[in-house]
Amino acid sequence: MADKLRFGIIGCGRVSPKHVEALANNFSKAELVALCDLEEEKAHELKHRYKDQLETKGLDIPEITTYTDYLQMLSRHDIDVVSIATYSGTHARIALDALQAGKHVIVEKPMALSTVDAQQMIDVAKQTGKKLTVCHQNRFNPPVRKLREALEQGRFGKLVHGVAVIRWNRNEEYYKQAAWRGTWEQDGGVLMNQGIHDIDLLQWMMGPIERLYAEADTFLRPIEAEDMGAAVLRFKNGAIGIIEGSACIYPKNLEETLSIFGERGTVRIGGVALNKILDWKFADGLDDEEQVKQLVNYEDPESVYGYGHTPLYSDFIDAVLENKEPYIHPEDGKKAVEVVLGIYKSRKLEAPVQFPIGDFSTLDMVERKERV
Repeated sequence: MADKLRFGIIGCGRVSPKHVEALANNFSKAELVALCDLEEEKAHELKHRYKDQLETKGLDIPEITTYTDYLQMLSRHDIDVVSIATYSGTHARIALDALQAGKHVIVEKPMALSTVDAQQMIDVAKQTGKKLTVCHQNRFNPPVRKLREALEQGRFGKLVHGVAVIRWNRNEEYYKQAAWRGTWEQDGGVLMNQGIHDIDLLQWMMGPIERLYAEADTFLRPIEAEDMGAAVLRFKNGAIGIIEGSACIYPKNLEETLSIFGERGTVRIGGVALNKILDWKFADGLDDEEQVKQLVNYEDPESVYGYGHTPLYSDFIDAVLENKEPYIHPEDGKKAVEVVLGIYKSRKLEAPVQFPIGDFSTLDMVERKERV
């Protein structure tokens, strides 16, 4: 394998510019050579965006081919890594095809819409010897990494509870822009689409889940799945977790926060993309709160996608070149999906759900008995 990896991107919609930006920022180790979208003009627009970023940096521009058929793109032997930025319901199928075609894979969240598909992706990656990671890019945020470090050092003492809150606005126009949004077949609701980043961080920080109970419903938006949901979790370490996610906040996004509380520590992280420590208090007195904030906090990004794709790509490229595990394992992606699916299963059964939840999919919600 060459020192510089060659990438193809499948899906040139809403989040794809962050993938292009990440590749431009990692040009010394990787270059974009192919783009695929059912609407070819979107691929052309993304190609020009990438070229513009390279020109701004004074870098040479590789030849980039556009496709409307991703299987045709996967047939190219010179592509090392495929990034999947299509809508959620297609992630698993495309990822499996890419892995079986001998490509390493970066897949946007959620990695799949069923526990079976998520596990199959993990299994096929192992069988083919290819690397697989999921875009939970907020794990790379300096405030999040600082929190993780404090947890690993045991500075919280006994964990008591953690809270993941996403209070956003996704209006009717947003859902009407794409027919797949908010459907059980291709998306799920606010917890699977928007809330999964915060949910991923909560379960990562607090540890394995023993059980959860959830309530969710569709209040305002013209969708099948939930536009608001909440859950109470019990972790195996005895701590309690709370998840709250809403797309119904008036009139615009209000907050996304992650809070961890222990007997000897309190940390809250917020900002547009979990980029700011709001509270940092520990009984050990090892550091000053204001100094920590100055060290790790950064200005709010332009979008909720933040800046994490660039370090995620850098880490994954190194994992491929050095044949090591990526920072975000595919099992991490499955854990986040399982939490959301556990919430859906609890909603369907109107009862607590034990973990692991077994085989479950968003499609299991299609025949859910509607409340009258």
